[in-house]
Amino acid sequence: MGSDTVMGTAERRGAPRAGGVQVSAHQDAEATDHDNPADEADSTAREARIPAQAVGRDVREQQSYRPLWVEEPARRRRLPDPVRTAAVRSVLLIALTLIQAMVAFLCTMAGSWLAFPMVISSVVSTIVATWGALDVWVTRQVWNQRNGVVSMPSSTARALRRERRRTRRQARAAERAQERIRRRGGAGQLSHS
Repeated sequence: MGSDTVMGTAERRGAPRAGGVQVSAHQDAEATDHDNPADEADSTAREARIPAQAVGRDVREQQSYRPLWVEEPARRRRLPDPVRTAAVRSVLLIALTLIQAMVAFLCTMAGSWLAFPMVISSVVSTIVATWGALDVWVTRQVWNQRNGVVSMPSSTARALRRERRRTRRQARAAERAQERIRRRGGAGQLSHS
């Protein structure tokens, strides 16, 4: 089969158009020719039929439409900012340590003079990376104690919140009492007569 045969088939069947209606190349040429009033009437009649076909196509598209993914709620809440900062720092330190260890190993295998300094820096980096990992854990514990809702009776956060509430309540009660005394303006005082 030649390319002419394929092209002829495509022209006969019609190519898709932006509006969703298949129009052959011959009809397309007629639609763009505005010199002949009869052609304009034909193109107007064709445009009037487009909405009905487009509506049918929209219904089919809606029926066959499936989203690519379905959003699910996160299983875990986002880490608090200080903990996230510590975690990012820790990951960067660990990545740098692994790169240094790999370079030290390759330099040692190659017999390069860089091997000794890289081994020393890898040891130091390992200590720093361990500190970074511990820092994430410590930061998380401190944040939970200060701000977190830890559902345990011994939680410091709960005790602090309870204490703050009690203090606020007492302050409000004292304010109300002072306001009452001011409003009375001494009317409730006993006379000395």
